[in-house]
Amino acid sequence: MNLNELSKFENTIDHLLQQIKDLRQENSSLRSNQHNLISERGRLIEKNERARSRVEAMITRLKAMEID
Repeated sequence: MNLNELSKFENTIDHLLQQIKDLRQENSSLRSNQHNLISERGRLIEKNERARSRVEAMITRLKAMEID
């Protein structure tokens, strides 16, 4: 292996190591975003359930008013 080939090989390795670093950082960011989205989804589901319960309670009260 001559000096030029060795230099190209080193550059390739450096490039691959940088790609690994970038991909690990991106993966970490994506996992964090996923965690945040899952948490937000849970909060929205909870909020939706509370709203549904309130609407159902209002409907029940309205139906009771119709009967009277």
